[in-house]
Amino acid sequence: MKQKISRVYLNGDYVDANEAKVSAFDRGFIFGDGVYEVIPVYGGRPFRLPQHLSRLKASLAAIMIANPLTDAQWTGIIDELVQDAGKTDQAIYLQVTRGAAPRDHAFPADTEPTVFAYSKPMTYPGPAEIENGVGAITTADIRWRRCDIKAIALLANVVLRQQAIAQGKAEAILVHDGHITEGAASNIFIVKDNVIYTAAKSEQILPGITRDLVVELAQQNDIDCREMSITEQQLRDADEVWLTSSMKEILPIVEIDGIRVGNGKRGPMHQRVFELLQAYKDDFRAGTVD
Repeated sequence: MKQKISRVYLNGDYVDANEAKVSAFDRGFIFGDGVYEVIPVYGGRPFRLPQHLSRLKASLAAIMIANPLTDAQWTGIIDELVQDAGKTDQAIYLQVTRGAAPRDHAFPADTEPTVFAYSKPMTYPGPAEIENGVGAITTADIRWRRCDIKAIALLANVVLRQQAIAQGKAEAILVHDGHITEGAASNIFIVKDNVIYTAAKSEQILPGITRDLVVELAQQNDIDCREMSITEQQLRDADEVWLTSSMKEILPIVEIDGIRVGNGKRGPMHQRVFELLQAYKDDFRAGTVD
């Protein structure tokens, strides 16, 4: 492993990362039959943990896997992994698959889910990337119809994002029937005439925790923020475009398909909302907000 990861949690035990093994017949390996979560940790505190656990439970329920652990048990595992890494900013990865069984598309009976978790250092976009922004491409959204499930079967997302990477861009913005859904690994926001827009929640987008926080911060600070369908033309006419995710936070997109967004620079609305997010994180580290 390139990343320095010591212990991981696997099926009830904490083991050395190099010793962690699962069956070759695990349905996560065979079918991509499982779900996952990524939880930021700031100053030793898991960020918006109830929201992340709620989304995990919703994903599990959607694919008919019984949640193998209680919230208290999940919290205990996360706390143990956080203690291993210390009070640095980190990200906790959780994954649950249906477990190991003879290969058959039908759900096996009485199979124990495979539960895996680990912590890794948080890596943020650098100051230059935030100040200068990144490029993106648009591409057809070829994914399945339940993108609200945080499933481990991410092949379409991987291929779509690689199309962007191959062109030297940071993200692929996905288009379905002339409307923006999200990025291959992010949610998408646009700004027009000082109004923020993002796609309304549906089965076509992942309900991002960072996305929801951006909407919340905007509303709390009297910034007009609307959750509604965004056309591809509105994307191209936008003054600003951003991507959001737990790992990228809020990153400005300054060029799409070789055409600059607005004036081709980080916009004033991004600066304002980015500062609101950083202030919120500082308060969270200090324990003054949850």
